[in-house]
Amino acid sequence: MNIIILGAAESGVGAALLAQAKGHAVFVSDRGVIQPAYKAQLAQAGIEFEENQHTLERILQAEEVIKSPGIPEKAPVIQALREKNIPIISEIEFAGRYTKAKCICITGTNGKTTTTLLIHHLLKSAGLKVGLAGNVGFSLAEQVIADKHDYYVVELSSFQLDDTYGFQPWIAILLNITPDHLDRYDYSLKTYAQAKLRITRNLADDGAFIYNADDEVTNRYFQSAFLETRQLPFSLHHRHDVHLAGYFTAEHVMCTNLSPGINEDSGQEVSTAHSPLIGQHNRQNTLAAVLAARMVGLETKEIEAGLATFENADHRLQVVGERAGVRFINDSKATNVEAAWYALDGIQQPIIWIAGGTDKGNDYASLLNLAGHRVKALICLGVDNTKLHAAFDAVVSHVEETQSMTDAVARAAALAAPGDVVLLSPCCASFDLFKNYEDRGRQFAAAVESVVAGPIAE
Repeated sequence: MNIIILGAAESGVGAALLAQAKGHAVFVSDRGVIQPAYKAQLAQAGIEFEENQHTLERILQAEEVIKSPGIPEKAPVIQALREKNIPIISEIEFAGRYTKAKCICITGTNGKTTTTLLIHHLLKSAGLKVGLAGNVGFSLAEQVIADKHDYYVVELSSFQLDDTYGFQPWIAILLNITPDHLDRYDYSLKTYAQAKLRITRNLADDGAFIYNADDEVTNRYFQSAFLETRQLPFSLHHRHDVHLAGYFTAEHVMCTNLSPGINEDSGQEVSTAHSPLIGQHNRQNTLAAVLAARMVGLETKEIEAGLATFENADHRLQVVGERAGVRFINDSKATNVEAAWYALDGIQQPIIWIAGGTDKGNDYASLLNLAGHRVKALICLGVDNTKLHAAFDAVVSHVEETQSMTDAVARAAALAAPGDVVLLSPCCASFDLFKNYEDRGRQFAAAVESVVAGPIAE
């Protein structure tokens, strides 16, 4: 088959390598500059490619096109392909054709990466052959060439789901749906929700759909009556209006039941007491992950051991230091109000909060009550902190500003008392003072390291 691949980053290069391995004719086209590492992979494999352009005459000769998830439907090259009725699929769809492994697939607006990493860690620490793929930055297609795993844990964005048709997850997990990327979905929450729910369309008969029963948008658009696969809803609380597969019975104890509604008394308890994850949203992520692990067949002992040794991705409510009874938490990934709400809600101790950056039209109203009750001091770290002052001056007793991470951490440490938490949860994009949220998080961790290593004032 003549296969054209649009986009030469992780998913595109992985798809190209798999297509070549399966004997297809392959050509890769990227409208931008291809990163040197990916260019080297293509060149080493002898795969023809172009960059800084899409040669339409060549692309329209394709029998099938594999599209990078970052390319929108309205792109001229996609419109030209649609006019010719040339099939367009995702890397995930393509990879799924060449593996018999069971795919555990995770989607949702928030929490995907944490849940994906946690499931992968639970299975790997139990000794299973498991791969990690998808939106976490590893190509499923490239791994399928060798196909050494019995399971793949795959993080899927709505963009990746858009171009799947026959791909069959064994377990599908939907964590939540909140408005995001609506510009790709005609500014329609319903269309976006339907893109997320696409994960359920081909579920394996022996698999399951794990979803958040507390999520209002999921409940609004999920037609549960039409899904024949096992349904495993979870909730933070024991609800009697839903047959729950997982819920918390205490702060650090969850009950799991893979036969909800059939045998309500067959639940198994799992302790999360030794999990490093913080916050209500991470309790939801943990419920989803534990239910997936139970479906795979892990015992309670294995799950609890895995929870205790899990390390989340950097910059997500990550403890980066402690000094004189004060913990320092890096949540630089919290670039919007909702993410900051999760952080403030999840930390029970008094908080010295470092926030600010490039405001994306934020409405801080949902944070005011939490800030008033939890935040001892707010340190604004941004070029323009006017909106933060306007929102929080009246509810937080101490608000000040600084223009550097070093100063912000030093001031936070000076204001903190034993038992407090210094929290970087910016609520804003990073581009005014930093390259990206990773740069901001790394600078925070470095500043904390200096403070922790320094002398303690008498």
